[in-house]
Amino acid sequence: MTTKLALAGSALAFACLALLLPPALAQTVAAATVAVPTQTTAPAAPAPAQDTAAPSPVERFVLGNGLEVVVIPDHRSPVVTHMVWYKVGSADEPAGKSGIAHFFEHLMFKGTKRHPAGELDAAVAALGGNLNAFTTADVTAFFETVPADALASMMDFEADRMRGLILSDEVIGSERDVVLEERRQRIDGSPQALLSEEFAATLYQNHPYGIPVIGWEQEMEQLNRTDAVDFYDHYYAPNNAVLVVAGDVDAATVRTLAEASYGKVARGPALPPRVRPAEPEHNTSAVVTLSDPRVGLPSFQRAWIVPSYRTAAPGEAEALDLLSEILGGSGRSRFYQAVVVKAGIAAQAGAGYDGGAYDPSSFSIYGVPQGDHTLPEVEAAIDAQVALLISDGVTAAELAGAKARYLRQLIFASDAQQNMAQIYGSELATGGSIEEIAQWPGRIRAVTPEQVQAVAKKYLNPAIAVTSHLLPATGAQ
Repeated sequence: MTTKLALAGSALAFACLALLLPPALAQTVAAATVAVPTQTTAPAAPAPAQDTAAPSPVERFVLGNGLEVVVIPDHRSPVVTHMVWYKVGSADEPAGKSGIAHFFEHLMFKGTKRHPAGELDAAVAALGGNLNAFTTADVTAFFETVPADALASMMDFEADRMRGLILSDEVIGSERDVVLEERRQRIDGSPQALLSEEFAATLYQNHPYGIPVIGWEQEMEQLNRTDAVDFYDHYYAPNNAVLVVAGDVDAATVRTLAEASYGKVARGPALPPRVRPAEPEHNTSAVVTLSDPRVGLPSFQRAWIVPSYRTAAPGEAEALDLLSEILGGSGRSRFYQAVVVKAGIAAQAGAGYDGGAYDPSSFSIYGVPQGDHTLPEVEAAIDAQVALLISDGVTAAELAGAKARYLRQLIFASDAQQNMAQIYGSELATGGSIEEIAQWPGRIRAVTPEQVQAVAKKYLNPAIAVTSHLLPATGAQ
């Protein structure tokens, strides 16, 4: 299930891989992780929404140069997660420069005058910590998890490379070869990834979400130093970033350290609103098929363009999240119980909603046949469950169970500081706020059965769906 919890619910290492791929593929991979039962008895209904809540320990402030800072105290262990989120992703790239956002994620590790390439990695390793980075269609983020007393050092590294990178032709050329090889391994070497690129490009007829995050190879090959410097100067500045610090810290200390490091970085140029090309109305269906000898089991995925939390009418995104949970979000879902357990037609079946996107995104369903059953049988069985929900709706008890499972995911996510840093960073970097995160559980609890049925009827129209079929080559075992 891919929801606003997607980053928080997955390991960071997995996220770094999945987020290089088009949105539709990352969604499918995440959804596949819930194709086994996670619960054998019906959950209790969630507690009713409270009119008042305890004050949030999360604090937010803005430095004079425009850097937004969020502090999430968690004093259970002397560790901090330090994340810098830049409000730029692959969907913001200039036309013909696909892959530059992810390419620049790589370049951020190439060193400055003060800190040569490899010094940050070595410093974090010496502390026994970990670091990584990832690029999505909407954001680029860098993080370190280290002992709390190393926070000032991490801030120094990140503030330095925010504006101090050395971008020589030699650096550009060698790293371009690295990302091209990464594409060959992760995309060209995977039938699922190849199909996902075509699937996303078909689903998004005009919006740049249809362009792979890692980029098209022929455009990646042309990326040069001028492209990199222009991108750096345009987007990598404190007034286009969000700093999130979670762990054994307090806001006063973080403010002092941030002023001494990030506060010295000059404010960048004012950026216009993030307005991307709009998606036209969809009036037809489409099918994308790939047969490949490397495929062992056939599978299908079907998707529709739907609003994200940022773009949806009040209540619609929350209803889509719960629709995803009810149809195919867990072992208690309709797909799993009806198509996998009772009918035995599918080995896997699920649904996903990418509600955390900046612009309208996607809702998808998928399935894999079991035994001698065929892919058309799986599609028909899953489609029948969607049609049944559209015609008959959901019961109050079914919705209560979905809410309970969903809210428990949020509780489990909040138990890890890295997850919390990701939830807050992702929300703020895509136009949300701390208040919206605090109100999120209450909005989930407020969804009615009628709202779930309404969004299913409104958006899951088979006449405008895009479907992908991944098949073994003819005659392949």
